[in-house]
Amino acid sequence: MPLLERKLPQIQTQMPQLVLIGPPGGGKGTQARKLQHEFLLTQLSTGDMLRAAIAAQTAVGLRAKALMDSGNFVPDDVVIGIVTVAIDKTRYSKNGFILDGFPRTLHQAEALDEMLADRSMGITAAIEIRVPDEMIVSRVDGRYTCARCGEGYHDRFRRPKVAGRCDVCRGGDFIRRPDDNADTVRARLATYHQQTTPLLPYYKDKGVLWVVDGTKSIDEVYSDVRKVVVSTSVG
Repeated sequence: MPLLERKLPQIQTQMPQLVLIGPPGGGKGTQARKLQHEFLLTQLSTGDMLRAAIAAQTAVGLRAKALMDSGNFVPDDVVIGIVTVAIDKTRYSKNGFILDGFPRTLHQAEALDEMLADRSMGITAAIEIRVPDEMIVSRVDGRYTCARCGEGYHDRFRRPKVAGRCDVCRGGDFIRRPDDNADTVRARLATYHQQTTPLLPYYKDKGVLWVVDGTKSIDEVYSDVRKVVVSTSVG
């Protein structure tokens, strides 16, 4: 199977407006940060946007906080409202945006397209980073981060160069997320396949879906992701 499951289209004069799709632990966040650094894109993470909206005490942020405080899920309309506010802030930027972790469902994707169409905007590429489930489990089970700077490590795949010391900030405190274990990851993968994989035929029908082999090294995956961005969304 080729690295990218499509031929590169002719270059368009559009700023990048990207959706990254992939399983939990598949490397979306890492690739989004690399794109953000090189192309000066705005990385829009739903988790970060929710926290920012709550901190700013916006109308949707206050509603989200009330729901979360009562133990309820944040419904689609609230999430879409927060995404809309964030995207509106990028509308007059020539650099575009990356949606990381949104949309997660077909309904969210349809609502996103409707909202963008109202603003004469549209997704230029939906990039799936494809990684087999068992590789995801092995990646996530055993990972930890530096408590000071957030640099990521892994018991088997990426240990600090000096035991007990972060390579970046030299800190000595590390933390593990309680849900970074094999059972929890498999449950999250089941949810991903049920709720999020229907986005793939949706974006394929729109002609904007690209598939990248996520089993390669971070730099190799980024090289393929970058080719998509350069070829589809040149401002």
